[in-house]
Amino acid sequence: MLQISLWKRFVILGLCLAALITAAPNLFYSRVEGHNDAVAAFDKTGAMTETQVAAKAAWPDWAPSALVNLGLDLRGGAHLLAEVHLNEVHKARMDALWPEARKVLAAERATIGAIRRVPSPAGELRIQIGERTQIARAVEVARTLASPVVSLTGVGQSDYEVTGEGDTVVFRLSEAEQKATDDRTMQQSLEIVRRRVDAAGTREPTIMRQGTDRILIEVPGIGSAQELKDLIGTTAKLTFHPVLGTTSNPDAPVASGNELLPDASRQGLYHMLDEVPVVTGDDLTDARPTTDDNGAPAVSFRFNVSGARAFGDYTADHIGEPFAIVLDGKVISAPTIQAHIAGGSGIITGRFSIEEATDLALLLRAGALPAGMTFLEERTVGPELGADSIESGKKAAVVGFGLVIAWMILSYGLFGVFAAVALVFNIVMIFAFMGAVGATLTMPGIAGIVLTMGTAVDANVLIFERIREELRQAKSPARAIELGYEKAMSAIIDANVTTFLTGVILFVLGAGPVRGFAVTLIVGIVTSVFTAIWVTRLLVVIWYGWRRPKTIVV
Repeated sequence: MLQISLWKRFVILGLCLAALITAAPNLFYSRVEGHNDAVAAFDKTGAMTETQVAAKAAWPDWAPSALVNLGLDLRGGAHLLAEVHLNEVHKARMDALWPEARKVLAAERATIGAIRRVPSPAGELRIQIGERTQIARAVEVARTLASPVVSLTGVGQSDYEVTGEGDTVVFRLSEAEQKATDDRTMQQSLEIVRRRVDAAGTREPTIMRQGTDRILIEVPGIGSAQELKDLIGTTAKLTFHPVLGTTSNPDAPVASGNELLPDASRQGLYHMLDEVPVVTGDDLTDARPTTDDNGAPAVSFRFNVSGARAFGDYTADHIGEPFAIVLDGKVISAPTIQAHIAGGSGIITGRFSIEEATDLALLLRAGALPAGMTFLEERTVGPELGADSIESGKKAAVVGFGLVIAWMILSYGLFGVFAAVALVFNIVMIFAFMGAVGATLTMPGIAGIVLTMGTAVDANVLIFERIREELRQAKSPARAIELGYEKAMSAIIDANVTTFLTGVILFVLGAGPVRGFAVTLIVGIVTSVFTAIWVTRLLVVIWYGWRRPKTIVV
């Protein structure tokens, strides 16, 4: 008997109704988007401008407000491909190791003689000893600094390889430690880039690792690639160094362990600094824009417990000496320590504008990039081009929808109308699901939806053709419809499972446009199977129960 139980009818109708309600905000995209932005601004700052108040009032608070996010190619925005300088991290590791190595080797000075650091390539630390014949003892002592690698692939290995070459002790990062360090650096870079982009209030950015040392960054809605570079391109690497002297000669000789950096505000002035910082920006817990005693823009900062202790101890022992604050390789301030600075807080002054002080505070709060970046590729997609893409996508979807509907109605009559209604709900469910989970729609995603329109009716074609076959065998209309749905089920499942698995593979292995296409394809397959099997069946059952036809034409 052709029948669907009452509870199944409620479930089918409930899902269709929920999809309509959830997808409805996309019909009023600009109003809902303005409302959401105003709510987000209020949650962040606790206040709204008059424009934001009006935007919030344009859409009721009780109504659903989830939207399908538009990708870079639809909204416009900026695309960057950045290469992370991993060698800088290796060098920093060796620089940080030098004070410890100097300490343990100095304890053996009576045996190995005087020690000194000699120039070495990035990723190596070379220390020359006075007694060449005692190199084996020096290497033995130096190896006490090595520790096990903290990674799944580095079990049983040490982080440093220590060897002797003539009268020189050589430290290198082991292969396992170098891989673990590179992975940590990339993960940290990804997280910091994401924080900076999120702090700027951008919507639905795509930030992902590509290869071993590259990061892909796509931010819809931002004005230009340069604006995005200005936001994330600065490393914001803050360090505090002892000042050994000043000079106007940029080619002044630099002793091993020291560095010569320019003054950011006074052209032609250079500071000789100890290469090893007393504290770094990694110890910061907060940074905020403020003003100095003269009312000029500045940035206040606060250290964590360990940073506050190191900062306080150094200032207590070096009263009357200059102390350099270095940001991204430039000395932005070199004040003289007037008194012991306890409590772990201070202020960075310089010739900042209000905007520069605010941006610097934002960058410091987000954290310093562990290494610099080189932008290998940059692209800006204007909003006009995005609007053109949306218009083209709409035309393609409308034409595709119209052709499919016309073909189904011409081929199957009233049953084709039922398939058309199911197709409408299929598209509605795609948008409802993508809006609910915050998925991003791209131009290839629109192509996936258009493709789904064509494949969505495949299940109905199988069902309707099967019904025709049963009618040819003189089955009653009710029995023919029932057998049509039952016998077509296996073919429908087989066809859609293989396509679904293909979509999953595209999503997992693909990137960018390929993943955008895969998302709508996967969602469209699931919704098309539901609408083709259950929505059309419910429509047929309701129609058949109402009309009770003696014969049907499919």
